[in-house]
Amino acid sequence: MMQKKVLVLGATGAMGKYLIPYLAEAGHQVDAVALDEMKSDWTNVRYIKANAKDKSVLKPLLAEKYDGIVDFMIYPTSELSYFLPLMLNSTGHYIYLSSYRTYDNKEHPVRETSPRLLDTADSIVLRNSDDYSIYKARGENIVRTFPKDRWTIIRPAITYSLMRYQLVTLEAPNTVGRAFAGKKVVVPEQARNVQATMSWAGDVARMIERLLFNPQALGETFSVCTAEHRTWGEIADYYKDICGMQTVWIDKEDYLRILSDDPFYLGARWQLDFDRLFDRIMDNSKVLAATGLRQENLMPLYDGLKKEIARCPKDHVWPVSAAMDEYLAKRENL
Repeated sequence: MMQKKVLVLGATGAMGKYLIPYLAEAGHQVDAVALDEMKSDWTNVRYIKANAKDKSVLKPLLAEKYDGIVDFMIYPTSELSYFLPLMLNSTGHYIYLSSYRTYDNKEHPVRETSPRLLDTADSIVLRNSDDYSIYKARGENIVRTFPKDRWTIIRPAITYSLMRYQLVTLEAPNTVGRAFAGKKVVVPEQARNVQATMSWAGDVARMIERLLFNPQALGETFSVCTAEHRTWGEIADYYKDICGMQTVWIDKEDYLRILSDDPFYLGARWQLDFDRLFDRIMDNSKVLAATGLRQENLMPLYDGLKKEIARCPKDHVWPVSAAMDEYLAKRENL
């Protein structure tokens, strides 16, 4: 393949960290924009420390005429109508980061054609909100108004990586961070037997690299994920075996009160009720066919978590969930 110029926005996130080396190995000239300070060992990679939403930064970059853009930025509804047309009119192939959270719970296994929450959710409030699952789907609608030879939509499932270790709706500070500190972790009982899909960031990045400039990807939507699925109870057991995490299963209402004491803040409830409590059994046959990858060559969840947790510095200072500590202290004193 002839060398192409690629712009990656939000380049140091879970997927971006793995994607940049893959693009470099493929011979592309890569400009990687992120808020973090990064250095490259590749002569064909240039890291740019900047806010990719800063128009004084973004517009001069786009004037350089990139052949492809991989966009990991987050655009709520108010920003979609500006940034997405700007991107789509500035490159030959735009990869839009959506999410598997756009899918409703109406079909199993979940395929790219499965219903989306924006269109079919039972909650009218959710459908008219600016929840992550909703504005990602609105972004898809905008992208699809452009010619099909200009874009690809990708929908990752939960993607774990270095410093990204998820359990139900909890992230690294309240999973591995608490385990390293010898503290217990609370999780909702209602999730214990629900099927979840967690993909290793390296595999997802490889899928994205193979979709970029791929004729089979143009005008298409892909669930970029593994087909392996485990219950949250099984995943909690993986963490226990790998890093000694002790989980306490509690009612979801108690769990949600720990996350937020404001009953009218619905973001945490929606992430739980309209994603983590859905059986996320994913059909990834479409992306495997387009990329030439095979499910048996993707990272097994246990092995991937073990690999990434082993890389996590034990002395990292994590934010402390005082609410979780207080709940556990009261529970133990009963």
